[in-house]
Amino acid sequence: MLKVTILGCGGSGGVPQIGGEDGRGFWGACDPANPLNRRTRSSILIEGAGGGRLLVDTGPDLRAQMLACGVPGVDAILFTHDHADHIMGLDEVRILNRIAGRPLEAFGMERTLSVLQRRFDYAFLPSTGPVFYRPAVEPVRLRAGEALTMAGHAVQTFLQDHAVMETLGIRIGRFAYSTDLVRLPEESLARLAGLDTWVVGCFQRRPHKVHAHLDQVLEWVERLRPRRTVLTHMSPDMDHGWLTAHLPPGIEPAHDGMVLEIPA
Repeated sequence: MLKVTILGCGGSGGVPQIGGEDGRGFWGACDPANPLNRRTRSSILIEGAGGGRLLVDTGPDLRAQMLACGVPGVDAILFTHDHADHIMGLDEVRILNRIAGRPLEAFGMERTLSVLQRRFDYAFLPSTGPVFYRPAVEPVRLRAGEALTMAGHAVQTFLQDHAVMETLGIRIGRFAYSTDLVRLPEESLARLAGLDTWVVGCFQRRPHKVHAHLDQVLEWVERLRPRRTVLTHMSPDMDHGWLTAHLPPGIEPAHDGMVLEIPA
């Protein structure tokens, strides 16, 4: 059994976003009385099925997410792309290094890891272990479409179109994760056949230049027919209650802390 924890399912600004009439948050269409609408930036943790803990992205809310979800440590990190809401928690990896007692492998495409190395050059220097005064990662560069072992998991990667850049989707067994995309190449769609569970980015109800919107995701689901589809990377337009009431069977919104179990 593969276990996937949704550490965060919000867009780049989270929900609520900074602002609002009273300065305590802009909720958009989201009901502030529903705690499932409170979203940190998108990230997941994959574990089980014979593998260790694989962290996907290190957003700015990483520390709070790990504490809220009771994550004792991780074995490796995968970066889907280099946008700030997916990488700016990299400094928190310092504590994860101390727990693991070693630098952590960081998987990603060439552009992603190159940007990370420019922004966090100190994380790529020789480590200061065992104390780890700074984060320490060992880059593992890959091309979309490659299959690699990450934290003991057999991971199939695939390419996604985010309009402003390419992002990385992943599949492990009958589970797949696709965040920050607006289109999927035919080759990538073919890699998503036969899924049990698909966690997919769905930013808002109306079309968006760089993110998939609800009708687009519904078209993909109609073609791929996974047993379960879970929407993530959602903006303040995506109220949890409205989605629960209006989505077709087999499709549901994520919430922070949600745990998914996927059969082998």
